[in-house]
Amino acid sequence: MTYCVAIEVNDGLVFAADTRTSGSFDDVRVYRKLHVYEYPGDRVFVILSAGNLATTQLMNWRLQRDADNADATRSLRTFSHLYDVAEYVGATLVGSQAKVSEDDAQAVNVQATVILGGQIAGERPGLYLIYPLGNCIATSPETPYLQIGESKYGKPILDRILRPETSMEDAARCAIVSLDSTIRSNLSVGMPIDMALIRNGDLKISYQMRLEADTPLYAEIHDTWSRKLEAAVHSLPRFPWEPQEESLPQAHVPLPSMPPRRIPLRPDPADAEAQQQQQ
Repeated sequence: MTYCVAIEVNDGLVFAADTRTSGSFDDVRVYRKLHVYEYPGDRVFVILSAGNLATTQLMNWRLQRDADNADATRSLRTFSHLYDVAEYVGATLVGSQAKVSEDDAQAVNVQATVILGGQIAGERPGLYLIYPLGNCIATSPETPYLQIGESKYGKPILDRILRPETSMEDAARCAIVSLDSTIRSNLSVGMPIDMALIRNGDLKISYQMRLEADTPLYAEIHDTWSRKLEAAVHSLPRFPWEPQEESLPQAHVPLPSMPPRRIPLRPDPADAEAQQQQQ
């Protein structure tokens, strides 16, 4: 199985994908599912893939072949709009599925689903989910992310946190937590995690990394999220039947030290009269 997620915010795009591929119960391998097509200063694309590995590899090979052919009339480098690129990738996906189906004598599912994201000079960045039939949908302000593969475990944090105004860095942290939650709950999704970010206007990959289980950044995010999530559950309101003394003590927050306040005393009228008589 697979899990890939792509996020669109005002600042740009975030992509993350696992790398586990299972041919059978005892045939588990690592394959890259995040593919970069970068032409700095003009355009940049990232494709996330899920489904039949032969289909996705053939599709990416055909996309690269066309892009490298200066005489090609249709390629990742010839279109002026991202939607036209999505239609072209969809057609390439459909053709690759048909070719793999012809070559494979066994009755296997050759379908695949991909996410295309990127930016062409003169346009805003965008994301498209491309289905096996070649049709596609885009993100929206209400749902600024797309998922493929085993999506249900990593969806809650995306729904709760992501907004168009979310920063790219927070969106990237959400993507890592989303992958981490899925890996924890589903054995068919596994490390390492590939991640890429495209900042609006860069027209190139702004940041790219691979996170292993022992990568310090991933380990710290994993441990911090687990601790904070458990602490949040413990801090929720108590049920009516719980004894008051069993409520968790509130963390003691020391108050800032303040200089003593001098409060002037109001003079006693009798004292003032006695002072006048002495004078």
